Amino acid sequence: MKPIVLIAGGEGDADFIYASGFAVESALYIRFGEDDDVLVTSPLEIDRARVQSKASRMLGFDEAGYVDHGPFVSFARLAAKLLRERSAESARVSPRLQAGYLEELRAAGIDVEVDRELFRAERRHKSAEEAQFIEASQRAAEAAVVEVVSQLAQADIRDGILWLDESPLTSERLYARASLLLGEKGFTCPDMIIAGSPECAMPHFRGEGPIRAGAPVIIDIFPSNRTTHYHGDLTRTVVVGEIPDEIRRMHAAALQALDAGIESIRAGAAGRDVHQSVCHVLVDRGYGTTTKGFEGANGVAKMTHSTGHGVGLEIHEDPLLRGPDENTLLEGDVVTVEPGLYLMGLGGVRVEDTGMVTKDGFKNFTTLTRSLDPRDYL
Repeated sequence: MKPIVLIAGGEGDADFIYASGFAVESALYIRFGEDDDVLVTSPLEIDRARVQSKASRMLGFDEAGYVDHGPFVSFARLAAKLLRERSAESARVSPRLQAGYLEELRAAGIDVEVDRELFRAERRHKSAEEAQFIEASQRAAEAAVVEVVSQLAQADIRDGILWLDESPLTSERLYARASLLLGEKGFTCPDMIIAGSPECAMPHFRGEGPIRAGAPVIIDIFPSNRTTHYHGDLTRTVVVGEIPDEIRRMHAAALQALDAGIESIRAGAAGRDVHQSVCHVLVDRGYGTTTKGFEGANGVAKMTHSTGHGVGLEIHEDPLLRGPDENTLLEGDVVTVEPGLYLMGLGGVRVEDTGMVTKDGFKNFTTLTRSLDPRDYL
């Protein structure tokens, strides 16, 4: 088997973290075989690497023979040198490897194979320890959602806008509260969604400005642990004040679809079929999707995304719960189920749980209420 060469593309490089156990902005990792690997990093990071990395050898620049040739070239030439010291002229790399490194490895005379399956199966199947890491992140997500909703529940309504402590309650204020709580627990989620209406009809609108009363607020928090780097993923929708009938109906449809999706999950089930079970419920309730065959009527609220995705070192990873590919689910997959409905000018609703695929079903890591009423979270 060809050696594996990884060159970190930033601290969030999931393949690098998975292989080396070390999150770092810039470093080289080579795996020659089982329990035969080496991590090379700068004087700035070598002591931390020796504490945190699971590589069998850790080398500083001087020990490894690093020479600064400039961006992309330096690590590529060092990789070629270390490979040739072991009589290797070829290597496998991750499809995530930056193009500059790929070109320089080949320029150094290394026969490079881009292995599109590298770590794919291993990262999908979560160990018991990895499952615990994800479940801990889900607990942090739940605590952050409760923090946000508690602020919403305390707010007063003035001219259709929420106010708290004599100033408008904004997405930014809520983001700050959630971020502080997560930080105190050892988690981070810089791209969380706390979006009021009508902008939350755009599913990935992050949220900005004052929160409106009597309209849905989508709270989507997907923290990663600063030590383990594993994520959770949780979405809830709430309304402060009178809940419009249409939003109540949309939310009820999303809850029914969520239950249908979860009930259809087990090892061996097709992710496509889980997605279609969700779409079927939404269409039956008078709504639509952008999935062929489940479009629904014109002008109604629709689900414009897949039903779910894998969660791990990345917030979006294999498997996908969508069509047209089968995407067979495997025992040990950790996935989200997150039906939503959106209508421009009105807003949206989305409800999301995360859990593990088992032989006979779905172990839900999520315990938080799914209510529209903020008071039910307190």
